[in-house]
Amino acid sequence: MKNKEQIYLFKRFSFLTKADLSTLDSLKLINGQTKNKYHARMLSQIIEDVSSGKKLSLALSRFPKVFSEFTINIIDFGESSGTLNSNLDYLVDEMHKSASLYKKIVNALIYPLLVTFSTLLITIFLITYLFPKIIPVFQSMNIKLPLSTKLIIFITKIVKNDGGYILISIFIIFGTAYYFFKNSKEFKYLCDYCVLRIPIVGNGFRKYYLANGTRILGLLLKSGLTLSDSLLIAKRTSSNYLYKEEYGNIANAVDRGDKVSSRMGLRPDLFPYEISQVISVGEKSGKLSDSLIYISEALEIEIDDFTKNLSTLIEPLMMIVMGIIVGFIAISIISPIYSITQNLNG
Repeated sequence: MKNKEQIYLFKRFSFLTKADLSTLDSLKLINGQTKNKYHARMLSQIIEDVSSGKKLSLALSRFPKVFSEFTINIIDFGESSGTLNSNLDYLVDEMHKSASLYKKIVNALIYPLLVTFSTLLITIFLITYLFPKIIPVFQSMNIKLPLSTKLIIFITKIVKNDGGYILISIFIIFGTAYYFFKNSKEFKYLCDYCVLRIPIVGNGFRKYYLANGTRILGLLLKSGLTLSDSLLIAKRTSSNYLYKEEYGNIANAVDRGDKVSSRMGLRPDLFPYEISQVISVGEKSGKLSDSLIYISEALEIEIDDFTKNLSTLIEPLMMIVMGIIVGFIAISIISPIYSITQNLNG
């Protein structure tokens, strides 16, 4: 079930429960309108569990690959405290904002990726198709070739003779990396560490993870969960291993009686000074949840500005790199042609 489908599901569920329909009747009505057979089958199992007296959160927990722990805990506390409607609103709001942030980051990266892909295609075309047709001409003229041309000839021969092995090696490398990314926490930790340190882009991802984490913490606290439990849920729902580890450390520190801001202050690379200061104010005023939501909203504005300006920031760099690569190949072709022309004129 995609994120937007879950948003639609919980929006309808919130609307129906506000109309004084019971949880069971709301689920049956939603299931009757569901066209996707897999979703309908899942909802039927949830309805069966709720009909037998189980809580909705417990029924949802049977599908951990569909519903996140954050979703289950928000609904669970809403059922226990009698605030299910407001908690559903919190949930829908969080899911919508999280999806919106992710979409902005992805859209901002599309242009740089397209430019990179286009550069690679042009380079591969020149090396594998155009240059091999010109090499025999250069060799037949017995002229002294510049170093750049010799280098391109060397690369062309490697690609021509061992192109299949190179392609297989690339697939093996990416396949191995994907396997370790999915199965090795250490490799995933290393990848997440590198992502946060990519020039320009890394700062945007840092804001994205912070916005998601602080919003989840703020909503969980506002819904009534304890700070320690909220931190542990933030840890389990975070998609970045560095933040996942640090939320666990903060939860342990809170259990020992330390403040969240004090622990965050030890990791300025993950939690900038301004973040820990705002949280410190929230702790002193007793409005930590409001401070966390304020931080997430401020970061969302910064992410919005960042994604709008990302193309402007990266475009000159990408064009320079593309120009250097294509220019190097062009010079490697033009220089020998110029030498041939000079010899003919001589």
